Amino acid sequence: MSEKEKFASSNPKDRNKPLEEIYKESMEEDQLQQERRVEIASKWMEGSGPDADIVISSRIRLARNVRKLPFPPLASDEQREKVFMLAEKVMENQGDANMRLQLLSISSLPQIFRQVLVEKHLISPLLAKESRFSALMLRDDEVISIMVNEEDHFRIQCLLPGLQLEKAWQEASRYDDFLESQVDYAFHEEKGYLTACPTNVGTGLRASVMLHLPALVITQQINRILAAVNQVGLAVRGLYGEGTEITGNLLQISNQITLGQSEEEIWHNLYSVTRQLINQEKNAREHLLNEGREKLADRAGRAFGLLKYSRLIDSNEAMQLISDVRLGVDLGLITNVPVKVLNELLVLTRPGCLQYLKGRTLTAYERDLERAVQIQKYLP
Repeated sequence: MSEKEKFASSNPKDRNKPLEEIYKESMEEDQLQQERRVEIASKWMEGSGPDADIVISSRIRLARNVRKLPFPPLASDEQREKVFMLAEKVMENQGDANMRLQLLSISSLPQIFRQVLVEKHLISPLLAKESRFSALMLRDDEVISIMVNEEDHFRIQCLLPGLQLEKAWQEASRYDDFLESQVDYAFHEEKGYLTACPTNVGTGLRASVMLHLPALVITQQINRILAAVNQVGLAVRGLYGEGTEITGNLLQISNQITLGQSEEEIWHNLYSVTRQLINQEKNAREHLLNEGREKLADRAGRAFGLLKYSRLIDSNEAMQLISDVRLGVDLGLITNVPVKVLNELLVLTRPGCLQYLKGRTLTAYERDLERAVQIQKYLP
């Protein structure tokens, strides 16, 4: 059977179309999907940076508000518009070419693309739902993103691959200084930066790392360790933060205290705890290798086979299989799969991204089908 005949036979509704038309449509769809897959990729997914085998990304977020204006949840449309216009003014006065920010009005973005931005960790679910004078200020490499009129007037975020909290803090601080040069911040001499949520008052800083800890899960040490993490003032959450479960052995750890500590103390405390977790994960991996190298290789190999040849894969199963393959790659048991590909698959296999790639709304069953298709296209 020729290549064109395969396209025609694979979709019954196309059987009455001329083969040339079916082939052309299929090629155009593949080209569009390839362009969108490139668009979905972000800097933090590169698999680079210090300790990138365990720390997928580092994030610094700063909450800032405009003096004498109500916080967004209580603001009128007119007051929210003032903040939006401030953001536009900031864009006009960038000056420094290194800023490279563009302004995206949330109301102008399709709902599916908003969900893609959430799944890429560039905006929050709250901002994705909000359209009244909300916006995203985004740097071209997506390392810097600033949410406008979310819970706070401005939320500055720096997201980098690997364990780079200090660098993320320096970059976020640079954009904070730039924004403050044009915006009159709400600030109290004793309390610090004023924010919509009391837990952010003070520095307004949230530092977090996204970790892959499969060996600690397999060796059943994870619950004891996470309990200890909670006791030192850090919060443990799933891949998409507050309210999400830990899946695929991925979790986020972030500070809970923003008042009474300096910015450097906050991110440095998280860095110290993260280094301890890295060491414990490495010890657990070494233990697993010593106790049963072939079992680990079999686990990773089976996971790769399921990812490569399954016809239906749900979201949770995909996350777990990607985790098993990643552990195999990190330990040298699988050699032909780049970590960058696995990081991108973490996002690419999410519901919003799948629907964006396909160009339409998909049912849960159709997403499971499309997830398998996209994984097979990505894996070598």
